[in-house]
Amino acid sequence: MPAPLTLVETDAGLPRSADAVVIGAGIVGVFTAYYLARRGLKVALIEKGRIGAEQSSRNWGWCRQQNRDARELPMATKSLDLWERFAAETGEDTGFRRRGLLYLSDNEEELAGWARWRDFARTVGVTTHMLDSAGATERGKATGRTWKGGVFSPTDGTADPANAAPAVARAIVKLGGTVLQHCAARGIETEGGKLSAVITEHGTIRTKVAILAGGAWASSFCRQLGIRFPQASIRSSILSVGPGEGNLPDALHTARVSVTRRGDGGHTLAISGRGRIDLTAQTMRFAAQFLPMFMRRWRSLSPGGLEGLRSGHESLARWRLDRPTPMEHMRILDPAVDASTIKLTYERAVELLPAIGGRRITASWAGYIDSTPDGVPAIGEVASVPGFVLAAGFSGHGFGIGPGAGHLIADIVTAVTPIVDPLPYRPKRFETSAWGKVADF
Repeated sequence: MPAPLTLVETDAGLPRSADAVVIGAGIVGVFTAYYLARRGLKVALIEKGRIGAEQSSRNWGWCRQQNRDARELPMATKSLDLWERFAAETGEDTGFRRRGLLYLSDNEEELAGWARWRDFARTVGVTTHMLDSAGATERGKATGRTWKGGVFSPTDGTADPANAAPAVARAIVKLGGTVLQHCAARGIETEGGKLSAVITEHGTIRTKVAILAGGAWASSFCRQLGIRFPQASIRSSILSVGPGEGNLPDALHTARVSVTRRGDGGHTLAISGRGRIDLTAQTMRFAAQFLPMFMRRWRSLSPGGLEGLRSGHESLARWRLDRPTPMEHMRILDPAVDASTIKLTYERAVELLPAIGGRRITASWAGYIDSTPDGVPAIGEVASVPGFVLAAGFSGHGFGIGPGAGHLIADIVTAVTPIVDPLPYRPKRFETSAWGKVADF
């Protein structure tokens, strides 16, 4: 079943022109449109389905600095402040709270890795606390067991995936921006080699700037423009339980299962990194680029089935701009849940926190996590199509850093000093042999 989602009603007509068109209304797309609108640009945000209906409402809701890749950490830090600032600026509630994130482990190697990250984090002003056995056991007392150690990151937090993107969309409308749902972008037009318009199923929007924040659809869209963007989608399945007895933690991660408090008082349950790789033509096309990542994660990734082919988001087919596209046949990616993962997740959660056994399972759902070969998003203008900005491949990290990513994109578009160094995110890096490199601390 679909993940819980707050619906936003929009009835704006298609504008004839805009200063910028944002394609895709997930968390990155809505924050991009929001920051552009705040700067006085005439913005059109177009979404083939519903606001936030794909991975932006299907994640855990974590907004963290802890254990971030060194390249993403500056954006993660800025994003935490921007989550808070957004509420103050707009009065809209995304559910963001700095609850603190708790990590527990009995694995010495894992604890040593967290300690190394703590040492690195200190050099960039990030606070994180290593916990000894007594401290970890006290903070993890809801588990009723003794732990060797852990980490507590007090300034990290969570937001509500069901309401975050819709809340930002409402803020865009208040600023005078245009938000259109059920309006798929089919392609672009160029004049003199530069972007001049976005073609949608309902007509053409003249513009000099288009930002593609298309999530799992981004690579297929890029292919239509002759842009090679290596991307793979991992199908992840999670579930939620309702409120109940027991003082469960707000946000807890262990190697076996992770638990996050939801806005309704229930909890989301998930196994970190676990997913299935569904067969698609695009999977085969980029297999060589993703092999190192798949090999690093072989314990948690499993072969999938034909779900990806049915969804159509990773098609290599060329589509016509005057005919319905795959996005119009599949308005919202809602892949089949992996029943074995849901069963295992629930069993592990009850084993970790027995109080969960007395709570009702309220929902289970799956989503496609759009990934790049190095696990870091592609953000920046594509040199071959001036005016076309790519913002995709967030590799399961996009929700938490959505505000920072949107701010950075707005900085790039309006040619102001960027909120963070954009160099680590440049799409051009996939043209070099460094695509598989993972940054050290």
